[in-house]
Amino acid sequence: MHFENPPCLVSFVGAGPGDPELITVKGQRLLREADRVIYAGSLVPPSLLAGCKPDAVLLDSASMTLEETHAAIMEGVRRGERVVRLHTGDPGLYGAIHEQMDLLDREGVAYEVVPGVSAVFAAAAELQCQLTLPGVSQTVIITRAAGKTPVPDRESLEQLAAHGATLIIYLSVQRMDEVVRALSAAYGAKTPVVVAYRVGWPDQRIVRGTLEDIAQRVREAGIRRHALIMVGEVFQETRPAVRSRLYDGSFAHGFRSARS
Repeated sequence: MHFENPPCLVSFVGAGPGDPELITVKGQRLLREADRVIYAGSLVPPSLLAGCKPDAVLLDSASMTLEETHAAIMEGVRRGERVVRLHTGDPGLYGAIHEQMDLLDREGVAYEVVPGVSAVFAAAAELQCQLTLPGVSQTVIITRAAGKTPVPDRESLEQLAAHGATLIIYLSVQRMDEVVRALSAAYGAKTPVVVAYRVGWPDQRIVRGTLEDIAQRVREAGIRRHALIMVGEVFQETRPAVRSRLYDGSFAHGFRSARS
């Protein structure tokens, strides 16, 4: 059965990394207006729901299957409710929205996707570093180690490490020793590594090291989940002495002529 409903009755909203001030203005508005919010309680802080309507239906999806989550969404659709499916970070990155949108497509239900601040960018802001630096790295690779979800051979950590780019590894801190072994040959033991735990939450922690010692430092910190692994020369504690050509007087572009 296909339902006739107003456009975007269902909104997939990126909650950001955890800090309630890092959700987008649109995401915050949709939460305020929502009649039903389905959120992952293990990843979305309660403070993000504080602005919801008193009579809004709030459902924690942490223990739900895909089918149960879809049923909760469709219950709201049938009632003509404005439904927000709240995802941590950005919904398009390891957010599992593809299969949820597919089910809504089959039912003819309109939806929208509202981006959010991913943990990688919140972590870079916390570190006060730039992920791309002239002469250091102009490429950012976002990936994960193989686990319950397989990774194609061409995307193995060993293959990706060969690029020497800024490398961001999600959902893999519990495999820290494996990650270090996979990266060390290409990057070298002294390459800076940052492990960022629960960025944007009150209990966030930042662990710095190199490929040589980061596994031990992470063990000592007791970090086993909810953390990013960030690898590359851009993460040196002392900022590399580089300068972009963008603001160099000798560099011309569409809005500025070169100056001698």
